[in-house]
Formats: sequence, structure tokens, C-alpha cells
Amino acid sequence: MESYSKDEKYKTLYNLSAQDPEAFWAEQAGRFVEWMRPWDDVISKTEGKTHAKWFSGGKLNVASNCLDRHLIKRGNKTAIIWEGDDPADRKQVTYRELYKEVCKFANVLKSLGVSKGDRVCIYMPNIIETAVAMLSCARLGAVHSVIFGGFSSNALKDRITDTQCKVIVTANEGMRGGKHIQIKNIIDDALQHCPLIEKVVVVKHTDIDVEMIENRDIWYHEAMEQVSDVHVAEAVESNDPLFILYTSGSTGKPKGILHSSAGYLLHCSLTFKHVFDYREDDVFWSTADLAWITGHSYVLYGPLSVGATIVLYEGVPTYPDANRYWDMIDRYKVNSLYTAPTILRTLVGMGDSYLNNSSRESLRILGSVGEPIDAETWDWYFTKVGKRKCPIVDTWWQTETGGIMLSQMPQTISKKCGEDVKPMFGIVPDLVDDNEKLTSEKSGNLVIKEPWPGQMLTIYNDDKRFEETYFTASKNGGFYLAGDRALYNDTGTLRVTGRADDTLNVAGHLIGATEVEAALIKHKAVAEAAVVGFPHPVKGQGIYAYVALINDYQPDEKMVSELMQLVKSEISGIAKPDVLHWTPELPKTRSGKVMRRILRKISNNEFDDVGDTSTLVNPAIVQFLISSRNQYGV
Repeated sequence: MESYSKDEKYKTLYNLSAQDPEAFWAEQAGRFVEWMRPWDDVISKTEGKTHAKWFSGGKLNVASNCLDRHLIKRGNKTAIIWEGDDPADRKQVTYRELYKEVCKFANVLKSLGVSKGDRVCIYMPNIIETAVAMLSCARLGAVHSVIFGGFSSNALKDRITDTQCKVIVTANEGMRGGKHIQIKNIIDDALQHCPLIEKVVVVKHTDIDVEMIENRDIWYHEAMEQVSDVHVAEAVESNDPLFILYTSGSTGKPKGILHSSAGYLLHCSLTFKHVFDYREDDVFWSTADLAWITGHSYVLYGPLSVGATIVLYEGVPTYPDANRYWDMIDRYKVNSLYTAPTILRTLVGMGDSYLNNSSRESLRILGSVGEPIDAETWDWYFTKVGKRKCPIVDTWWQTETGGIMLSQMPQTISKKCGEDVKPMFGIVPDLVDDNEKLTSEKSGNLVIKEPWPGQMLTIYNDDKRFEETYFTASKNGGFYLAGDRALYNDTGTLRVTGRADDTLNVAGHLIGATEVEAALIKHKAVAEAAVVGFPHPVKGQGIYAYVALINDYQPDEKMVSELMQLVKSEISGIAKPDVLHWTPELPKTRSGKVMRRILRKISNNEFDDVGDTSTLVNPAIVQFLISSRNQYGV
């Protein structure tokens, strides 16, 4: 396949994608996707931009695109290189081996009554069996919903209930940083409140014994021994759903983002090929967990659809020491590394001596994902990790977009953070002001003006919320509202700067501020709470919680511990506040609205410009919060 990375070729193709999207996407769909039946229409806007349909009438199978079509040419090529939390745990599978495992597990799921359109929840560590489960669902035309293994039983219960799934795939344990994660126990706790679940398939990942519920729980390995490795992939419609993936928003309930089959596959395949300048013998490593959208698009579906070799890692970057990533790059001769600024900042803090123990000569391209990368971290990544010879592709996209939307092109080595960012093919970005009108200002709220193949279908079971959140709020005729702010930098290209709402981007994980608040106020001592973000030296954005207690209670270490544990049990350890700022009350207007603008200023130590406080019921509370801010460090 031809590379479109060179600047002139990029400009020609981008202009075509913007001016004649039907012709452009028809060509790309023929290039990147293997069809069981050709489509009738490239794009249909009969329901407007909000519910644009791609490749209607076409039929395909996503798993077949990732496996079956590679068997003749790449059957013996390594598909997945897996390394466990323990560096001694290593495994590799070829495309043919992976194909057989997927066929077998598809037969297992079929024997359990799973068929086209059914939902299957997957709660697993970052292991090969997780990829097998996802691809097996796709092979059947079933809709998978992968849930991050760090979520609590409460958060898990809510997602399982929302999907209305009847089968769960899980493991006895996970391993992370030398610690045992009791995955099966968390599942069992959650399922006490999920009566629809019929079967739980358990992967024996470690030697630990777990309780198996009679007539419900099934060992993965035993089930696999009883089925054939022959399975004919189900033909699905282009706009049939492939997966549901939950993401937090500015309201409390997580959103089940529903993605299509054909359009999504095309978008992540094309962007993988061109953003990472993929070559046949490349080894690609995205450090993302399969439970996140980056894991879906750039660990699994994008790379496998073009026949790439990927690295899948179960552990953390600093276990058993900070050499781990660099050792793995040398061991597997990784050509492209795609990771998050949070991870990079963690490694920066460990010192450069670890880098000196590796050569990293195989690296050709470096990527950044999950949050805006700061200039200092970018410089370290470029200078120290890539030795000033590897381009950095700093990508912006979302769970909702399916794949990369803005990025540098890899054959241009930028010398400065944020330079040369370009929209991907077919992506037409612009900025609107706070009233959602197109603006000529250099900064504003990011919108995407035209549909693209990878865009979400809807929010599962809540199409009204989908329209209100992403489209109908726009005054400009159905633009996609990204929820992020952006600016035009000195080079005239867009740079995304962060969230525009109350969603927090913590170490690349989106956490709804209201989710954390709801967890805090469940404590009997908490009268009210407000959560905002603040700059964090490692996470990028930290969680800053203002907490007002009921009169009879006083803050102490026991209270802190209880609140942290409550947030962990209700959501996840990721959502635990970095700061608990005690206050007698929150700054509110006379109408009862909490002034988050003021709270953000105080958490950011911006005391000189807190803005107008005349509308507050008690303006004096602002001075109290300012004067007590220095007690909380950071």
C-alpha cells in the first residue's frame, strides 16, 4: 500500500477528502476493507450529520478483516507479542494461531447462546485472551463491551446492567506491578446485582484458586477443549454495532459509546497506516490497555487489519524497575512507540540513567496520546528517548471519534511541541465561541464540521443524550462538539489544550467530576462536595475536591482514608482525589449554583483573578479558600 505521509501527497489527498468525500472514501474502503458484499451508498445523510450512515448495504466481518484475509500471506507472521507483569512471562502467537483461537472461542460463545447483536462484557487483564474474546465477539456479530480491570464492583455493575449483557468473560486474577488483582472476586461482587447474567467464562491467568459458581461459571480452557477450531465468520451490515465503550462525561452517568463495524474499521486502519507510516516488518507497541479506546483502535483493530505485529503488555512502566519499557523496546526491536504523557512524565522522574542501559536503535516513530503533551515532556521524549531522529506524532482524538483526528505526519520531524499538526483525511475542524457560533478568534471550542467514517453511532440506550451532548447544542447546523478547547498556534495549525467541561483527564483517563462528587457525598459526614481539575506534575491533571462536612464532624486522617476508600469502591482508584480541601461551605450564587470557575482558579493558585464574587451568597468564603489553599501543597 502506498504511503501518504509525504507533505505534498498529504495535501492532495486531504483536499480530495474534503472536497469530494464520497470519491475519497470509496477508494479507501476498497483499499483497506475486505467486503462480503459491496456497499450501495458511501455516505447517507438522510437523518442529517448527526446520524450519518457509512457504506449502507455493505456487508463485512471485522474479525475476518483482522485475521482470515492474512492467512495466506501472513499466516506464520507474529500477530501478538505478549509480555506479562513478570518479565519472564512471555508468549507470541502467529496470525494462524490467533485465528484458530478466535474461531474456537467464537464456538464457545455460540454454545452459550451468544448470537449476532447480543452484548458480551469483558473484564480482563491485558492478556492475549482479552484480544481473543474481542475478536470472537466480532466474528459472531456480537457487541463487546470491554471494562477496565481497575474499576470497582459498583462501577462494573452499572456498566454490565446498562449493556444488558448475558455473558461475561473474565479471569481469576490480573497482575500489575507485582500485585495480584482479584478480578474474579470483583466480578462476583458486582453480579450480586446483575440478575440477567447467565454465564461467566473464567480465564485461568494465574495459579490462584477462585470460587466457581455452579451452573454459571465456566473455565475458559475447559470450554476451549470441547469445540472445533473451524468457524465461518458472520456477515454483518456496515452500520451494525461492533462495540460499546464507556466514557465519563460532565454528568454523573457514564456514556456507552456505540461504534459501527465498517466505518470504524476503515478509520482506525487508515489512520494507523499513515500516522505511524506502517511498514510490513514493523513492530508496533501501543502501551494502552485493551479496555480503553486506544487499545481497541491501535492495539487491536487498526494494526491487525493491516497485518501488523503488535506488542501487548500487562504491567506498568516501572516494574520491576524503570528499565522495563526500554528493555522491551530493545528485546522486541520496537519500531513505533505510542504512549501517554503521564507515563512519560513518570519515566522522566525516574532519571535518565535507565535510558542509558538501552540502545533503542530500532525506534523510528514516537507517538503521544490521551492528553495534550507539555513542552518539557515533549522535549525529553524527542531528545532523550528518540535521540532527535524520531518524529513525534502528537495525536488528538476521543473515544467518540473512533480514531485519530489531528496529528503530525511522521515524515516531518518537528523541532517544537505542537508544530505541524494536521487534520486527518476527511476531518474538517473549526472553532466556535462559548455561544457555539463560528469564531475568527485564535482560540475556542473545537468542532468537526463534517461526518467521518469512525464517528460514534450513538450513546447506547440514550440517543437523546447523544444528540444533546454532541450535536443539537451547536448553533451551526449539526457540527460535532468535541468538548475540548483548541487554539491556532504560530504555524496556523490547531493545538488542543484541554477539556471545556467538567470532565477531568487524569493520566489519560476521563473522569466525570460529578461521579467523584456523588461518591464523596455518600459518606454520612459529607454535606456537599465540588470537584475540579488542577495541573499535576505527573498525571497532567489532578483531582481537587472541596469538601464541606456536616457540623458534628471534623476532618482527620480517618476521614481522609474513608473518603478515599469510598471513591475507590464506587468508581476506581484512578478517581481518588489528589487533594481534599476542607471548607465550611462552597461558593454559591443566590440561585444555588456552585461557582466552579472560582474553585478552579483557587486550585490553580490563581488568586489575583477569581472574577466577580458579587453574586455569591457568601463572598467571604472565597477569601477563606484562598487563605487556606497553601495548606494543601501541590
